[in-house]
Amino acid sequence: MAHRRRGVGVGRAGAAVYAKKAEELRTTSLASAMETVEKLEVKLAEFAKTHKHAIQHDPAFRAKFLDMCAPLGVDPLSAEKGFWGSMLGIGEFYYELSVKVAEVCLASRSRNGGIIRVSEVKDILTQRGTKFQFADSNSKSSAYSEDDIITSVKKLSKLGSGFRTIKVGRVVMIVSVPEELDDDHMQVMNLAEDDSHGAYGMVTSEDVSRVLGWDADRSKRALELLLGKGMVWLDAHRGSESYFFPSLWKQGSAARQ
Repeated sequence: MAHRRRGVGVGRAGAAVYAKKAEELRTTSLASAMETVEKLEVKLAEFAKTHKHAIQHDPAFRAKFLDMCAPLGVDPLSAEKGFWGSMLGIGEFYYELSVKVAEVCLASRSRNGGIIRVSEVKDILTQRGTKFQFADSNSKSSAYSEDDIITSVKKLSKLGSGFRTIKVGRVVMIVSVPEELDDDHMQVMNLAEDDSHGAYGMVTSEDVSRVLGWDADRSKRALELLLGKGMVWLDAHRGSESYFFPSLWKQGSAARQ
């Protein structure tokens, strides 16, 4: 029995040694990881300084730079007064862009019910000649992309304003109303965006039931809710009812002319 007790004692001591060693390894690994991240942040800052002009004036390059920042937890958009804000000024750029995007969305809400294509917002801003100037730049630039607009909407969404982006078929839309769109509404919108089943940006209750396999009540309920929110227009002609999405149909029609 005494021999067994010594065995148990040695086992406990060994477990304690292993636990201590494991903790040392974890501490060492964490310190090493933090050191690596710090080195990468320094490299990122050097990269930003070297390519500052491209980051500010080339939308594609700017998007790639933001992708590089994300894994390191660096957010140049929220650091308006810190190192990144003073060096790049892109936080202020996205703030100004978000204001212009919000203006377009709100001005068009009575027409489209608070849902609009990102591409249409960009076209409207371009037609207006909207330009932005970085703090250390002598000239204004109109070089901003649809990705920039999507990023600016993310800044708006953090304010709890109801602004967000959704993917409808092949296009990205901005929603500027707080109402949530459930799966049924999204399926109807995806169907309207898919012109293989009919005219682009338009559906009928019969289309919805036939393609999605819903009964008439479910199809009508989804369409009536979208109609009530102003996101679709109803065209009743000789007993036939067609539902048009102005945010899709107008833009789609223009693109096909």
